Order: sequence, then C-alpha cells, then structure tokens
Amino acid sequence: MKRSYTVVAGGKDAGRGADEPEGDSAEHERVERDPFIAAMGERVRLLRARRGMTRKALAAETGLSERHLANLEAGIGNPSVQVLRQIATTLNCPLAEIIGDVTTSSSEWMLIRELLQGRDPASLQRARAALAQLFEQAPADPHRRERIALIGLRGAGKSTLGRMLAQEMKAPFVELNRVIEQLAGCPPAEIHSLYGASAYRRYEHRALEAVIAEHPRAVIASPGGLVSEPSTFTMLLAHCFTVWLQATPEEHMRRVVAQGDLRPMSGNREAMDDLKRILAGRSELYGRADMTFDTSDKTLADAYLQLRDRIAARLGAEME
Repeated sequence: MKRSYTVVAGGKDAGRGADEPEGDSAEHERVERDPFIAAMGERVRLLRARRGMTRKALAAETGLSERHLANLEAGIGNPSVQVLRQIATTLNCPLAEIIGDVTTSSSEWMLIRELLQGRDPASLQRARAALAQLFEQAPADPHRRERIALIGLRGAGKSTLGRMLAQEMKAPFVELNRVIEQLAGCPPAEIHSLYGASAYRRYEHRALEAVIAEHPRAVIASPGGLVSEPSTFTMLLAHCFTVWLQATPEEHMRRVVAQGDLRPMSGNREAMDDLKRILAGRSELYGRADMTFDTSDKTLADAYLQLRDRIAARLGAEME
C-alpha cells in the first residue's frame, strides 16, 4: 500500500506526519515518489542552489525544519500551499515557478515555448535581444560599454582583476557589496541575519541603481548571487558590459580558503558539493554575460593581460 505523507507548516517538526518513519534516505527510497512532487522538489533544489542558499539557511528563513525541506526536495510528502508559499517568498520567485512551469499558464505562453523549444543558446540569446528591443521603453544607455561589470562566484578574481582593470582605464573601481553596506549601515551578512534575504535583495537593487546613476565609467565587482534576481540582473545587463569570470570549483575553493573566508560554506562538511551545486544552478544565468573568461590555471599577470585584451577586442568589434 502506498504511504501518504502530509506536510504541515510550523515549528521544528513541520513536515513530518504521524505515520512518517524515523529512517531517512533508505526508507525514502522505498517509498514510491509521485512524479509531480518529485519534479517540484527538484525545482526547489535548483532555485535554492541558484541563490546560493544552503538547506539550513532556507529552513531558518521559512521557519520550517531541515527534515521537512529534505523530504520536499527528495520528492516525498504532500506539502501544503502555505508551505510552498513560504518557500516561494523566501526564494523570491512566483509560486507557479515552484509548482510548475509558468509557460503552461496560457495558450500564448505555450505557443511561444513551442517556438523556442530546442533552439541553441545563440538563437535564444538573439530571441531575447529582439524581445527586449520590442518592449524596450527607455532608450539604450550610451555609457553601457564604459561600465565593465564582473560577475561570477567568489574566488573567480572579480576584486583583484577588477582593480587592475579600473586602474588602467583610469575609472573608479566599485565593489557592490561595499555600496550595499553603506546603504544598509551594516555588512551584507548582518543584513541577511537581521532582516532576511528579501531585505538584502532590495539593498542590492538600490546599490546597483546608485552606482549606475553616479558612474558613467566604472569597473564593478558584483556579488555572486546577483544573477539570481531577475530585475537586478536585467538592470546590470542593460547598463553594463558584463564579463563572467569562470574558474573550476576546485580553484574557487582554493582561492576562498587562501583568503581565509569560507562564507557561505562555513561549517558545512559538504562545502565542495554545495559550491558545485551553486555553480551548476547559476551557470545558465552567468552565461547571459556579454563574454566569459576562464581564470583557472593562469598567473595573475597572464589572467589580467588576457582579460584586458579580450575585453578590448570585444568592445572594439561592437563599435564597428
């Protein structure tokens, strides 16, 4: 007989019904997973990874138990709408994005989805640009190519290479985290702990608006998770020439450890796995940048010279 699990919002044991067994993964594997619930669990895991949130952090912000979230991501249980709404609010996404594909909501959406289905990344990028131009209300930013925004995970070289680029360009170097700290009056980590992820996202958006308004020319190092917030990332793409600084997960970890900073993986025994999940969850978003540059296995001097020349070549080609 198929077991039924009911998830209830609440305190520490939220998400475990009276008939739920105490065993974890082994017992879970013996329970037949409903395809819809399983797919929803995968979407929650992906959305969480894109935002660089551990399950523990998501549990703390939603008030749900880690066990509850583990069951949901494993495709086990029958979560209530209230629980899903709590998760959607914390992850700053529509409830429809967790429950199912938003492009199934109307016939027009489905026709558009069908038209784009199976297209290669270059074709999708052209389609996005065409749609953006079709619906663009504000004129294009004439200073877009004069603002270089570096995106990517911590340890990719955004601060180090960004300062070097700014010095050669004789332009200001701006670390967006510093602007966020100035606006909020406390470091980003404290914003998260005191006010939550939603407040941090609002400060991040305001900080980028302020930098764009103040600096027609600049090199900007953006927080790694900025790309997971659609409105903020869209603003960055519209007003800056963006460069994704890539590196292997091992290189990211080595550099972060060398800096003596393990956030957000501090205290997590599966730090490398978490880092790989974050990178996998964000890679498609990072890929929307104007260009990518891999900093792995390069000396600082070589990385800088190659990055500088690549950016100059791309900007020169766009001007022709």
